[in-house]
Amino acid sequence: MDQFSTNSEQPIETKKPWWEKLAKFYALVMLLTAAFIFGLTMATFSDENPPQSSADVIKQTTNELVELFGNNDEIDIDLFEQVWDIIHDDFYDKSEIDDRALFYGALTGMVDALGDPHSIFLNPELTDDFTQGLEGTFFGIGAEIGRKNDQLVVVAPLADTPAERAGLKPGDWILFIDDIDTTNMSTGEAVYHIRGELGTPVVLTILSPDSVETKEITIVRQKIDVPSVTYRLEDEIAIIEITHFNSDTTDRFTNVAQEVVADNPKGIILDLRNNPGGFLTTSVDITSSWLDEKEPVVRETYSDKRKDKVYKAINTVSLAHFKTIVLVNEGSASASEILAGALQDYEEATIVGEVTFGKGSVQQLLPLDDDSSIKITVAKWLTPKGRTIEGEGVTPDIEIELTYEDYNNDVDPQMERAKELIFEF
Repeated sequence: MDQFSTNSEQPIETKKPWWEKLAKFYALVMLLTAAFIFGLTMATFSDENPPQSSADVIKQTTNELVELFGNNDEIDIDLFEQVWDIIHDDFYDKSEIDDRALFYGALTGMVDALGDPHSIFLNPELTDDFTQGLEGTFFGIGAEIGRKNDQLVVVAPLADTPAERAGLKPGDWILFIDDIDTTNMSTGEAVYHIRGELGTPVVLTILSPDSVETKEITIVRQKIDVPSVTYRLEDEIAIIEITHFNSDTTDRFTNVAQEVVADNPKGIILDLRNNPGGFLTTSVDITSSWLDEKEPVVRETYSDKRKDKVYKAINTVSLAHFKTIVLVNEGSASASEILAGALQDYEEATIVGEVTFGKGSVQQLLPLDDDSSIKITVAKWLTPKGRTIEGEGVTPDIEIELTYEDYNNDVDPQMERAKELIFEF
């Protein structure tokens, strides 16, 4: 998280901390949202003691913000009211002005101004959609998406989903969702537009990394229900694929680990390719199978160092005595990177494939009074040796690219190299 610094001749003992002011600022803005919506609703019910108009509420809150920040040369609170007035006075098509959309747009812009692609403001509709996604009940295409280099991209299509069957691949740019330009679209907005009613189509305009021409892909929304762990024994090698770190993944993996011990293979290939992540604790639980109990798995660092945490390995089924290869690619993100980074630090596995996505930060979903929310970055993850994941990813010990030509010809040089490594001394 960025550090805040300022130069001031004002004595520090008479100056309120910046974070206290900022917290009050956010609180006032959120109260303004609730009051604004409440005022619009109540105006239709009573003429006695009529509620303040939206303009009056904005003016009142603006005055409170001026009192809070005082004469701050960097913040002109009056600008908000000025812009609001200009829109309502001078915009050509006044009948199209939606005060609610304007206000939520302002809140969205405030969070976007942090410059953090993982921090977003979610209006009530987006919040409800996001919450449903956490609960696993939604209709969509089955692809994890994110923003990278200011572009909306496919992080990973999930296995056996409409997205994978339609040919979406990690790294594909999503330029349009139906006819909506994604240039300044947050990931939350993108998810909202991609999801929809069961059986309905969504059209994505895609630009692939190896192409100069865009293409439109029509995908029919389906219920997304993906098994998070699969296992097969092939050529005396245990091949475990983890597609997501869900709430049920630990139990599924424990069962698989017991099968592996019983099968006693020559080695293990742990396939984390196109795994977009999931729950931190699930990643810690699974990583523990290769570590000693209480060894650090991941370090969580905050701007306030007193909050820093170390997540340690638990007592579980041990797979440490098996030679292990971990497969990763640019679609491996978040919890996948925690696992790969930890095993690499402890030299418990050889990492094969391509540099991972680089999603190494912690977000909290903070509910607001009007059922909207903020998903905001509060911490970052470091590997046991202190390596940064955010923006860097995990670099494999052996880098091997899987090209589009390989994919189209059902060739998997990464898997083949992993199998070779199992039998090497």
